[in-house]
Amino acid sequence: MNNTNRREFLKQISLFCTGTTALDFSINGKIRQLTSGKPGKSNTERLPNIIFILCDNLGYGDLGCTGNTRHRTPNVDRLAREGMTLTSFYASSPVCTPSRASAMTGCYAQRVNLHVNDTGGLVLQPVSPKGLNPNEITIAEVLKTHDYATACIGKWHLGDQPEFLPTRQGFDHYFGIPYSDDMTEREGKSWPPLPLMRGEQVVEAPADRDTLTKRYTEDAIRFITENRNQPFFLYLPYAMPGSTRHPFASKAFKGKSVNGAYGDSVEELDWSLCEILATLQRLNLDDHTLIVWTSDNGTPNGPAPWGSNAPMGGWAYSTAEGGMRMPCFVRWPGKVPAGTKSDELMTMMDLLPTFAQLAGTQVPTDRIIDGRDISPLLLGQPGAKSPHKVFYYYFVDQLQAVRDEQWKLCLPLETKRPGTKKAAKKIEAALYNVKTDLGETRNVIGEYPDVVARLMKLAEQAREDLGDLNQPGKNSRPAGMVDNPRPQVLRAR
Repeated sequence: MNNTNRREFLKQISLFCTGTTALDFSINGKIRQLTSGKPGKSNTERLPNIIFILCDNLGYGDLGCTGNTRHRTPNVDRLAREGMTLTSFYASSPVCTPSRASAMTGCYAQRVNLHVNDTGGLVLQPVSPKGLNPNEITIAEVLKTHDYATACIGKWHLGDQPEFLPTRQGFDHYFGIPYSDDMTEREGKSWPPLPLMRGEQVVEAPADRDTLTKRYTEDAIRFITENRNQPFFLYLPYAMPGSTRHPFASKAFKGKSVNGAYGDSVEELDWSLCEILATLQRLNLDDHTLIVWTSDNGTPNGPAPWGSNAPMGGWAYSTAEGGMRMPCFVRWPGKVPAGTKSDELMTMMDLLPTFAQLAGTQVPTDRIIDGRDISPLLLGQPGAKSPHKVFYYYFVDQLQAVRDEQWKLCLPLETKRPGTKKAAKKIEAALYNVKTDLGETRNVIGEYPDVVARLMKLAEQAREDLGDLNQPGKNSRPAGMVDNPRPQVLRAR
């Protein structure tokens, strides 16, 4: 089914999804059950455009509005002034693939079996047989039931085989790299030159990483302009600051930051946001567009100059607050109260049900979705509270910590799951008040035995449901797998 026919089909489907009954239907072989508990929007009430911007490995403390004095980020700072800052907003994982899988599906990565790669490692690598199962339902597919135009522009990292690409997961348009920018040709790996793809075709290899942010921005502006007369969903997962020790930036930004290549990359991301905001204003779309701006996990520890997770403790690739507690800004003029902050517990998994609610549809009912609708919080409704009683900190396939409204219990671990170049070691339990102790510096485990006991019980529930090290969860679903995966390479035309 081509994109035109598919969109028309989804438009017809959406007519049935505006009542209170459920409907099973199939798209490219996918079985779906979507419901809507509210009538659809009237013709005079425009559905909101949604732009979801996801940086790669950007830290909580990398922005002017979060205290950084080395990076110039006036446009992200503008989002904070004109929208809401979420100060307890979590990625579901401190590494790329699991975090992005959760963002797209509204589920813990353990739920959709993208918490480990096909060899048990941290993230999907090039030419992997594993990817996001085509039977999972993404944000894009939920929104297409109300005829949203959809685009993914940037780093995907949920499978590089054709069956797993964004074009098979509800996106009309894809332009970007299928995995991390550091996954390039190297000795001992049968990896191709880093592919830049448009749709399902490689258009450049190796990709010019210096120009990725600039070209992603140009493509995003083109998509917004072409779809200005209908609701659209733009997923913009940048490749930067990225996973290399020397982040990339275009000529206009290279060497301009006081924080070296990392700062150059951050400042170009800020410029990109400026261009998108200017486009929305020029097209009179500003008041009709919700923007969510965040990062997939914290910045990693490395040689200076590098990024900052301050005031959070720890680094990426760990379940410390700095690894999973993300900077997040939400802007929708006239809807999201300007200049406000919320410290309620929210997660990236909440975006799917929240976007669905704002678009007049709802989440699938034939499977477990871990995210919850946080629109009452974002819209500033009086008395709105977090829909979450608990949040689980997983590092790949190991449950390492549990949080409720204010307490984080770091679990006792006989063997800590090793990450990249890190040895396993035994860990003692610790309890932190992460409302007040963002750096996790004061262990108060001896003072609150009742809190420890309660969170220990919640950890056991997570192990049964989602699994733990060497313990599969009973409610996990299979990832997608293909036979004989092939590299994405530039072919003669």
